[in-house]
Amino acid sequence: MNEEQYTNYVKILEGELKPAMGCTEPIAIAFAAAKAREVLGAEPEHIKAYCSGNIIKNVKSVTVPNSDGQRGIETAAILGAVGGNASLGLQVISQVSADAIARMKELKAQKICECFLAEGEENLYIGIEVTAASEQAMVEVRTKHDHIAKIIKNNKIVFEDKEDIAVQKDGDTSALTLQRIIEFADTVPLAKIQNIIERQIVCNSAISEEGLSGRWGAEVGKTILEVKGNNVRERAKAAAAAGSDARMNGCALPVVINSGSGNQGLACSMPVITYAKELKSTHEQLIRALALANLISIHQKQYIGDLSAYCGAVSAGTAAACGIAYLHGADYDIIGQTLINSLGDVSGIVCDGAKSSCAAKIASAVEAGLLGYEMAIKGRGFKFGEGLIEGDYENVIKCIGHLGKSGMKQTDTTIINMMIGQENVPKKK
Repeated sequence: MNEEQYTNYVKILEGELKPAMGCTEPIAIAFAAAKAREVLGAEPEHIKAYCSGNIIKNVKSVTVPNSDGQRGIETAAILGAVGGNASLGLQVISQVSADAIARMKELKAQKICECFLAEGEENLYIGIEVTAASEQAMVEVRTKHDHIAKIIKNNKIVFEDKEDIAVQKDGDTSALTLQRIIEFADTVPLAKIQNIIERQIVCNSAISEEGLSGRWGAEVGKTILEVKGNNVRERAKAAAAAGSDARMNGCALPVVINSGSGNQGLACSMPVITYAKELKSTHEQLIRALALANLISIHQKQYIGDLSAYCGAVSAGTAAACGIAYLHGADYDIIGQTLINSLGDVSGIVCDGAKSSCAAKIASAVEAGLLGYEMAIKGRGFKFGEGLIEGDYENVIKCIGHLGKSGMKQTDTTIINMMIGQENVPKKK
């Protein structure tokens, strides 16, 4: 790889591996609301939240951190507006005061926030409109959870990113290939990626430990260890699932995300971290394995998009298994076979919103990835030409991406409509 390619891959990691607290969708709403209040210059008297279906889907069932157990779009928008700090990005409500939480509850009871489905927008879209007296402000977030695309003050556009969809601010992901990712992991100077990856290790390990020690959600991580045993395979699944247990249910500890998702950040990092401890890998080996796992997860998601009906835990769990294979010294073909074995297994898992069951989906995806690796090292695997396992490793990634982005559009619409009550589920007669 030349210097330009190295720089691009590092830029991708820098742009994707950001710290965020809680589920990123309600946090993105809080971020937009905090920025809107900043532009307005006063506490809003009324808030209108316009959200795409996928945002609504992912906010409905998760607890907003630092909200005293509250859920929903109204909670995120009002808390961001009264107590958020937009300069903190996806940690916008990490410093809210007790007074702000009390004020949020008061304004929520007064029903100052209205929520609307923003039809005809891309999957990741949030528009927050705030008013006070005769003043009005509107902030739009799209494409990325922390990407402000437009700001309007009193019906005048004061900021607009006209290339918000196509712009490659965080590196050109179209340059990613499995072969180059492995080469990058092997040869990139450690100093270029160490700080980025070490932050992920520290943050994600901390919330994973909290998930295992505290009582969060359905306690999937704990259940795995109690029922399945304490071997490295089960610890790897439990570590990833436990972090999700905590973050889906209001834990305020930050997670370093991947592809806009804390769950995906946990799923592609914690199994690799767990195996590195078991194998007594060097710190450098762990850093390089995590760089590989994160980039393989991002590579898959570039074809799917951040939000869809396709469960992102599948991409991340597959990537984690590739990282584990890398720790064991696997070559290109073992890593590639691990990837397609995993995708040939669990690529049909749907996303029906962020919630407690995400932890179980993470465990299933990691299990499929580990099975895929174990098959690969024994010379076994799904053959090209079978189903979506078509062509070569890169083509399989593209096929699965097309399935997730285009093939599952109607599935996504159906799920969203069922969740917001616009589509009736047939009843047994």
